[in-house]
Amino acid sequence: MKYFLTGATGFVGGELARQLRAAGHEVIALVRNPGKATNLAALGVALVKGDVTDKESMRAPMSGCDGVFHVAGWYQLGGRNIAQGQAINVDGTRNVLELMKELGIKKGVYTSTLAVNSNTHGKFPDESYRFTGVHMSAYDRTKAEAHHIAEKFISDGLPLVILMPGLIYGPEGLSPSDLALRDFLRGRLPLIPKVTGFAWAHVADVAHAHILGMEKAAPGSTYIICGPNHTFEEGMKIASEISGKRMPLVMPPWSLMLSSWMSAAVEWLIPLPDRYRSETLRVQAGTTYYGDNSKAKVELGFNPRPLREGLKQTFKAWGYDTRE
Repeated sequence: MKYFLTGATGFVGGELARQLRAAGHEVIALVRNPGKATNLAALGVALVKGDVTDKESMRAPMSGCDGVFHVAGWYQLGGRNIAQGQAINVDGTRNVLELMKELGIKKGVYTSTLAVNSNTHGKFPDESYRFTGVHMSAYDRTKAEAHHIAEKFISDGLPLVILMPGLIYGPEGLSPSDLALRDFLRGRLPLIPKVTGFAWAHVADVAHAHILGMEKAAPGSTYIICGPNHTFEEGMKIASEISGKRMPLVMPPWSLMLSSWMSAAVEWLIPLPDRYRSETLRVQAGTTYYGDNSKAKVELGFNPRPLREGLKQTFKAWGYDTRE
Protein backbone atom coordinates (compact mmCIF):
# COMPACT_ATOMS: atom_id res chain seq x y z
CA MET A 1 0.00 0.00 0.00
CA LYS A 2 1.03 3.60 -0.59
CA TYR A 3 0.57 5.91 2.39
CA PHE A 4 0.92 9.66 2.86
CA LEU A 5 2.22 10.55 6.32
CA THR A 6 2.39 13.85 8.18
CA GLY A 7 4.46 14.24 11.34
CA ALA A 8 7.06 11.66 10.28
CA THR A 9 9.89 13.59 11.94
CA GLY A 10 8.04 13.49 15.25
CA PHE A 11 7.97 10.86 17.98
CA VAL A 12 4.93 8.82 16.94
CA GLY A 13 5.23 9.58 13.24
CA GLY A 14 8.82 8.41 13.09
CA GLU A 15 7.99 5.10 14.75
CA LEU A 16 4.96 4.69 12.48
CA ALA A 17 7.14 5.27 9.41
CA ARG A 18 9.54 2.55 10.61
CA GLN A 19 6.75 0.06 11.18
CA LEU A 20 5.10 0.79 7.85
CA ARG A 21 8.36 0.34 5.97
CA ALA A 22 9.12 -2.86 7.90
CA ALA A 23 5.75 -4.18 6.71
CA GLY A 24 6.68 -3.38 3.10
CA HIS A 25 4.47 -0.35 2.55
CA GLU A 26 5.43 2.66 0.45
CA VAL A 27 5.55 5.80 2.60
CA ILE A 28 5.52 9.39 1.39
CA ALA A 29 6.40 11.71 4.26
CA LEU A 30 5.69 15.43 4.38
CA VAL A 31 8.66 17.19 6.01
CA ARG A 32 9.63 20.81 6.40
CA ASN A 33 13.32 20.19 5.80
CA PRO A 34 14.25 16.98 3.95
CA GLY A 35 17.90 17.56 4.82
CA LYS A 36 17.08 16.95 8.49
CA ALA A 37 15.17 13.71 7.82
CA THR A 38 18.01 11.53 6.53
CA ASN A 39 17.05 8.81 9.04
CA LEU A 40 13.70 8.48 7.26
CA ALA A 41 15.32 8.48 3.84
CA ALA A 42 17.57 5.65 5.01
CA LEU A 43 14.44 3.59 5.68
CA GLY A 44 13.29 4.11 2.12
CA VAL A 45 10.72 6.76 3.00
CA ALA A 46 10.08 9.20 0.15
CA LEU A 47 10.53 12.73 1.51
CA VAL A 48 8.45 15.63 0.21
CA LYS A 49 9.08 19.18 1.31
CA GLY A 50 5.94 20.82 2.62
CA ASP A 51 3.90 21.76 5.66
CA VAL A 52 0.39 21.01 6.90
CA THR A 53 -0.18 24.77 7.14
CA ASP A 54 0.37 24.99 3.37
CA LYS A 55 -2.44 22.99 1.80
CA GLU A 56 -1.12 23.07 -1.75
CA SER A 57 2.26 21.68 -0.70
CA MET A 58 0.45 18.40 0.07
CA ARG A 59 -1.72 18.07 -3.02
CA ALA A 60 0.70 16.39 -5.42
CA PRO A 61 2.31 13.95 -2.94
CA MET A 62 -1.05 12.93 -1.48
CA SER A 63 -2.57 12.28 -4.91
CA GLY A 64 -2.80 8.60 -5.74
CA CYS A 65 -2.16 7.38 -2.20
CA ASP A 66 -4.18 4.50 -0.77
CA GLY A 67 -4.41 6.11 2.65
CA VAL A 68 -3.39 9.08 4.78
CA PHE A 69 -1.97 9.11 8.31
CA HIS A 70 -2.31 12.61 9.76
CA VAL A 71 -0.07 12.45 12.82
CA ALA A 72 1.50 15.94 12.78
CA GLY A 73 0.66 18.14 15.72
CA TRP A 74 1.89 20.97 17.92
CA TYR A 75 2.53 20.09 21.55
CA GLN A 76 3.83 22.51 24.12
CA LEU A 77 2.98 23.36 27.72
CA GLY A 78 3.69 26.81 29.06
CA GLY A 79 4.75 28.16 25.69
CA ARG A 80 3.95 31.69 24.67
CA ASN A 81 3.59 31.16 20.92
CA ILE A 82 0.16 29.50 20.98
CA ALA A 83 -0.56 30.80 17.47
CA GLN A 84 1.43 27.78 16.26
CA GLY A 85 -1.04 25.51 17.98
CA GLN A 86 -3.91 27.06 16.06
CA ALA A 87 -2.03 26.97 12.76
CA ILE A 88 -0.80 23.37 13.02
CA ASN A 89 -3.40 21.54 15.12
CA VAL A 90 -6.52 23.28 13.82
CA ASP A 91 -5.82 24.79 10.40
CA GLY A 92 -3.37 22.03 9.47
CA THR A 93 -5.92 19.33 10.27
CA ARG A 94 -8.55 21.11 8.21
CA ASN A 95 -6.10 21.35 5.29
CA VAL A 96 -5.26 17.63 5.37
CA LEU A 97 -8.88 16.51 5.60
CA GLU A 98 -10.03 18.90 2.89
CA LEU A 99 -7.40 17.47 0.56
CA MET A 100 -8.41 13.92 1.43
CA LYS A 101 -11.96 14.77 0.40
CA GLU A 102 -10.94 16.61 -2.77
CA LEU A 103 -8.60 13.81 -3.89
CA GLY A 104 -10.96 10.99 -3.01
CA ILE A 105 -8.56 9.24 -0.63
CA LYS A 106 -10.05 5.89 0.36
CA LYS A 107 -9.21 6.03 4.05
CA GLY A 108 -7.45 8.20 6.62
CA VAL A 109 -6.33 7.93 10.22
CA TYR A 110 -6.17 11.08 12.33
CA THR A 111 -4.19 11.27 15.59
CA SER A 112 -6.26 13.07 18.21
CA THR A 113 -5.55 12.77 21.96
CA LEU A 114 -7.16 12.04 25.33
CA ALA A 115 -6.35 15.66 26.15
CA VAL A 116 -9.50 16.71 24.28
CA ASN A 117 -11.31 15.46 27.42
CA SER A 118 -9.08 17.59 29.65
CA ASN A 119 -9.13 16.70 33.36
CA THR A 120 -11.13 13.47 33.88
CA HIS A 121 -11.08 13.87 37.70
CA GLY A 122 -10.05 10.28 38.26
CA LYS A 123 -12.66 8.76 35.94
CA PHE A 124 -11.96 6.61 32.88
CA PRO A 125 -14.15 7.88 30.02
CA ASP A 126 -14.67 5.92 26.82
CA GLU A 127 -15.23 7.14 23.25
CA SER A 128 -18.78 8.29 24.00
CA TYR A 129 -17.63 10.97 26.48
CA ARG A 130 -17.96 14.63 25.48
CA PHE A 131 -16.13 17.31 27.48
CA THR A 132 -17.94 20.65 27.79
CA GLY A 133 -15.84 22.61 30.29
CA VAL A 134 -12.82 24.91 30.01
CA HIS A 135 -9.68 23.22 28.76
CA MET A 136 -6.52 23.08 30.86
CA SER A 137 -4.09 24.26 28.19
CA ALA A 138 -3.74 25.67 24.70
CA TYR A 139 -2.76 22.20 23.53
CA ASP A 140 -5.96 20.68 24.93
CA ARG A 141 -8.07 23.43 23.40
CA THR A 142 -6.56 23.35 19.91
CA LYS A 143 -6.61 19.56 19.72
CA ALA A 144 -10.24 19.57 20.86
CA GLU A 145 -11.09 22.01 18.09
CA ALA A 146 -9.27 19.82 15.56
CA HIS A 147 -11.11 16.75 16.90
CA HIS A 148 -14.45 18.47 16.28
CA ILE A 149 -13.32 19.35 12.74
CA ALA A 150 -12.48 15.69 12.13
CA GLU A 151 -15.89 14.62 13.43
CA LYS A 152 -17.58 17.13 11.11
CA PHE A 153 -15.72 15.72 8.10
CA ILE A 154 -16.79 12.21 9.14
CA SER A 155 -20.42 13.30 9.38
CA ASP A 156 -20.08 14.68 5.83
CA GLY A 157 -18.89 11.27 4.61
CA LEU A 158 -15.08 11.38 4.82
CA PRO A 159 -13.71 7.83 5.38
CA LEU A 160 -11.68 8.78 8.45
CA VAL A 161 -10.76 6.99 11.68
CA ILE A 162 -9.95 9.02 14.82
CA LEU A 163 -7.42 7.64 17.31
CA MET A 164 -6.96 9.04 20.83
CA PRO A 165 -3.67 8.18 22.57
CA GLY A 166 -2.77 9.33 26.06
CA LEU A 167 0.71 9.90 27.46
CA ILE A 168 3.28 8.42 25.08
CA TYR A 169 6.77 7.47 26.25
CA GLY A 170 9.74 5.65 24.79
CA PRO A 171 13.47 5.82 24.03
CA GLU A 172 13.32 8.86 21.73
CA GLY A 173 10.65 10.79 23.62
CA LEU A 174 11.18 14.44 24.48
CA SER A 175 7.86 15.26 26.16
CA PRO A 176 7.78 16.67 29.73
CA SER A 177 7.12 13.16 31.06
CA ASP A 178 10.10 11.71 29.18
CA LEU A 179 12.34 14.51 30.40
CA ALA A 180 11.09 13.93 33.96
CA LEU A 181 11.98 10.23 33.68
CA ARG A 182 15.45 11.12 32.45
CA ASP A 183 15.88 13.61 35.30
CA PHE A 184 14.73 10.93 37.75
CA LEU A 185 17.38 8.49 36.54
CA ARG A 186 20.01 11.23 36.87
CA GLY A 187 18.90 12.06 40.41
CA ARG A 188 17.62 15.48 39.36
CA LEU A 189 13.91 15.07 40.10
CA PRO A 190 13.40 15.98 43.77
CA LEU A 191 9.60 16.48 43.63
CA ILE A 192 6.67 14.91 41.78
CA PRO A 193 2.93 15.67 41.87
CA LYS A 194 0.46 13.59 43.86
CA VAL A 195 -2.89 12.47 42.34
CA THR A 196 -1.89 13.60 38.82
CA GLY A 197 -2.33 10.66 36.47
CA PHE A 198 -1.99 9.57 32.86
CA ALA A 199 -2.71 6.65 30.55
CA TRP A 200 0.83 5.50 29.73
CA ALA A 201 1.54 3.89 26.34
CA HIS A 202 4.84 2.93 24.75
CA VAL A 203 5.37 4.67 21.42
CA ALA A 204 5.71 1.37 19.53
CA ASP A 205 2.25 0.30 20.73
CA VAL A 206 0.71 3.62 19.72
CA ALA A 207 2.27 3.44 16.26
CA HIS A 208 1.03 -0.13 15.82
CA ALA A 209 -2.45 1.01 16.82
CA HIS A 210 -2.36 3.42 13.86
CA ILE A 211 -1.72 0.53 11.50
CA LEU A 212 -4.55 -1.43 13.13
CA GLY A 213 -6.76 1.61 12.68
CA MET A 214 -5.96 1.81 8.98
CA GLU A 215 -6.31 -1.92 8.35
CA LYS A 216 -9.18 -2.91 10.66
CA ALA A 217 -11.22 0.08 11.84
CA ALA A 218 -14.43 0.97 10.08
CA PRO A 219 -14.43 4.44 8.48
CA GLY A 220 -16.10 6.93 10.80
CA SER A 221 -15.05 5.15 14.00
CA THR A 222 -13.13 6.50 16.99
CA TYR A 223 -10.83 4.53 19.27
CA ILE A 224 -9.01 5.34 22.49
CA ILE A 225 -5.54 3.82 22.08
CA CYS A 226 -4.10 4.72 25.46
CA GLY A 227 -2.03 2.47 27.68
CA PRO A 228 -2.64 1.49 31.32
CA ASN A 229 -3.80 4.24 33.68
CA HIS A 230 -1.39 5.16 36.49
CA THR A 231 -0.79 8.19 38.66
CA PHE A 232 2.58 9.80 38.13
CA GLU A 233 3.47 8.70 41.65
CA GLU A 234 2.70 5.07 40.74
CA GLY A 235 4.77 5.44 37.59
CA MET A 236 7.73 6.72 39.58
CA LYS A 237 7.40 3.89 42.09
CA ILE A 238 7.65 1.41 39.21
CA ALA A 239 10.61 3.35 37.82
CA SER A 240 12.26 3.28 41.24
CA GLU A 241 11.79 -0.47 41.59
CA ILE A 242 13.23 -1.08 38.12
CA SER A 243 16.21 1.24 38.44
CA GLY A 244 17.00 1.18 42.14
CA LYS A 245 16.84 4.98 42.19
CA ARG A 246 15.34 6.74 45.19
CA MET A 247 11.72 7.91 44.97
CA PRO A 248 11.26 11.70 44.77
CA LEU A 249 9.17 13.51 47.37
CA VAL A 250 5.48 13.93 46.55
CA MET A 251 3.80 17.35 46.37
CA PRO A 252 0.06 17.80 47.11
CA PRO A 253 -2.07 19.35 44.34
CA TRP A 254 -2.71 22.57 46.26
CA SER A 255 1.01 23.40 46.38
CA LEU A 256 1.30 23.14 42.59
CA MET A 257 -1.84 25.22 42.09
CA LEU A 258 -0.43 27.87 44.42
CA SER A 259 2.78 27.85 42.40
CA SER A 260 0.72 28.19 39.22
CA TRP A 261 -1.01 31.29 40.56
CA MET A 262 2.31 32.79 41.60
CA SER A 263 3.80 32.10 38.16
CA ALA A 264 0.79 33.67 36.47
CA ALA A 265 1.43 36.87 38.38
CA VAL A 266 5.00 37.27 37.12
CA GLU A 267 5.49 35.23 33.93
CA TRP A 268 4.66 38.08 31.57
CA LEU A 269 7.27 40.23 33.28
CA ILE A 270 9.94 37.61 33.99
CA PRO A 271 10.89 35.01 31.33
CA LEU A 272 10.25 31.75 33.20
CA PRO A 273 11.22 28.36 31.73
CA ASP A 274 8.21 26.54 30.24
CA ARG A 275 8.19 23.91 32.99
CA TYR A 276 7.68 26.61 35.63
CA ARG A 277 5.01 28.63 33.83
CA SER A 278 1.45 28.74 35.14
CA GLU A 279 -0.08 26.52 32.46
CA THR A 280 2.44 23.73 32.99
CA LEU A 281 2.04 23.78 36.75
CA ARG A 282 -1.76 23.91 36.48
CA VAL A 283 -1.85 20.78 34.30
CA GLN A 284 0.24 18.95 36.92
CA ALA A 285 -1.87 20.00 39.90
CA GLY A 286 -3.87 16.85 40.59
CA THR A 287 -5.29 16.45 37.09
CA THR A 288 -5.88 13.10 35.41
CA TYR A 289 -5.80 12.34 31.69
CA TYR A 290 -7.29 8.86 31.84
CA GLY A 291 -9.16 6.77 29.27
CA ASP A 292 -10.80 3.39 28.67
CA ASN A 293 -9.17 1.45 25.82
CA SER A 294 -11.56 -1.54 25.97
CA LYS A 295 -13.08 -0.87 22.56
CA ALA A 296 -9.70 -0.83 20.80
CA LYS A 297 -8.66 -4.02 22.59
CA VAL A 298 -11.80 -5.90 21.56
CA GLU A 299 -12.32 -4.57 18.04
CA LEU A 300 -8.76 -3.90 16.84
CA GLY A 301 -6.71 -6.34 18.88
CA PHE A 302 -4.83 -3.45 20.51
CA ASN A 303 -2.64 -4.80 23.30
CA PRO A 304 -0.44 -2.13 24.94
CA ARG A 305 2.37 -3.41 27.13
CA PRO A 306 2.33 -2.91 30.92
CA LEU A 307 4.09 0.21 32.18
CA ARG A 308 6.73 -1.83 34.02
CA GLU A 309 7.71 -3.63 30.82
CA GLY A 310 7.76 -0.44 28.75
CA LEU A 311 9.82 1.54 31.27
CA LYS A 312 12.30 -1.30 31.62
CA GLN A 313 12.81 -1.37 27.84
CA THR A 314 13.08 2.42 27.71
CA PHE A 315 15.65 2.63 30.52
CA LYS A 316 17.79 -0.05 28.87
CA ALA A 317 17.64 1.85 25.58
CA TRP A 318 18.89 4.93 27.45
CA GLY A 319 21.85 2.94 28.74
CA TYR A 320 20.73 2.49 32.36
CA ASP A 321 21.05 -0.78 34.24
CA THR A 322 17.84 -2.26 35.61
CA ARG A 323 17.22 -4.66 38.48
CA GLU A 324 14.83 -6.78 36.41
